[in-house]
Amino acid sequence: MWQWENATAGAVAGFATVASVHPLDVVRTRFQVYDGRGSNLPTYKNTVNAILTIARMEGLRGLYAGFYPAVLGSTVSWGLYFFFYGRAKQRYSDYGKKNLTPTLHLASAAEAGALVCFCTNPVWLVKTRMQLQNPLHQAQPYSGLYDAFRTILREEGFAALYKGIVPGLMLVSHGAIQFTVYEELRKVIANSRYKGTRVDAQSSGELLNSVDYAVLGGSSKIAAMLLTYPFQVIRARLQQRPGNDGTPRYMDSFHVLKETARFEGIRGFYRGITPNLLKNVPAASITFVVYENVLKLLKLTRQKE
Repeated sequence: MWQWENATAGAVAGFATVASVHPLDVVRTRFQVYDGRGSNLPTYKNTVNAILTIARMEGLRGLYAGFYPAVLGSTVSWGLYFFFYGRAKQRYSDYGKKNLTPTLHLASAAEAGALVCFCTNPVWLVKTRMQLQNPLHQAQPYSGLYDAFRTILREEGFAALYKGIVPGLMLVSHGAIQFTVYEELRKVIANSRYKGTRVDAQSSGELLNSVDYAVLGGSSKIAAMLLTYPFQVIRARLQQRPGNDGTPRYMDSFHVLKETARFEGIRGFYRGITPNLLKNVPAASITFVVYENVLKLLKLTRQKE
């Protein structure tokens, strides 16, 4: 019943999230791919130093590198995610006739994540490559989103747009974990606050406020991030632009896994975790606050009609 409202609320939430924390996303991506072995990236000491160095060497344009594909990818991803997630929950709950178990919440989130991954991987690949462009980069930089897609198709072929799809699909577990934790914590808080009242997933959303959504969003994000972050590093390293001779730095996910473990150890799989936490915990809070409140507004508008 609320499918288009879910998609609209998710899209608005996605845009608000990207616009507020994008510089940290640039820093995270650069940390993720830096392996200390002949990289075309400057060396950053920490998150603050990275932001200041990028601002000094590249200006505001550097801090917002890849902003357009990030906005497109995040807005479309969140919109599609909430749409597919809402549809899946409706189907698994037999259209509201029964409450969803944690397993069914997990299945709904996983199904939505896999569909979104196939739809948006090309956009995330372009975003990653544009964020890695800097004064030390030897290849001709992409001038924009359209030029990036055109150049990739001309030089590498259509299949290149789906580099990193395997760890991307593994990252479906991130969304599944996040949404499952979010839904279950939401019911726990609502039940503890309104003792004696039976609260399900649908009614719990009407009993909480923006502060609750912020706490729930941040907490669920931390849980998912700690468990799935290595897949983000693997995907980012696979999506790097090939060298001038056309040879990619890493051939596949196993190659990234082997080389990272060999030269950097477990620490290599968590490169960029600090800016990632600084970016995604408040970002998740913003996303769910905006999503839940826009959804309430749209439902209220529909009811008045």
